[in-house]
Amino acid sequence: MFLQARDNQTRQIQETVSNVEKHFGELCQIYAGYVRKTARLRDKADLLVREVNAYADTETPNLKHGLKAFADELAKLQDYRHAEVERLEAKVVEPLKSYGAIVKVKREDLKVTLNARNRESKQMTQLEKTRQRNPSDRQIISQV
Repeated sequence: MFLQARDNQTRQIQETVSNVEKHFGELCQIYAGYVRKTARLRDKADLLVREVNAYADTETPNLKHGLKAFADELAKLQDYRHAEVERLEAKVVEPLKSYGAIVKVKREDLKVTLNARNRESKQMTQLEKTRQRNPSDRQIISQV
């Protein structure tokens, strides 16, 4: 009964570690891709702002004023996009990345625990066999 409960608990821990490893890895990749695409969009918009400003310099004063105002507003939007990229990197992507190392450590801990449990199980089996063969020989039983 005790061994079955322990096996169920071990299996559940293994499934949890595997589940976290799979899904957090996917989440990290998707968020990192999202951040990269958002950063590329920000960079393209910065190029657009420069080009609008360059075009405004060649136009009449009224059109120049309107284009410069448009370029300034677009630049402000890109400042917000830049802040979004930095926030996503710091608050989402980096913590998700750290789970890779945590999962690796937990998997190693689980492996060590399973090895110890298997050794203990083998010793218990050997002890039971020895008891069945020599039930009255306490010296051999204590050595095992």
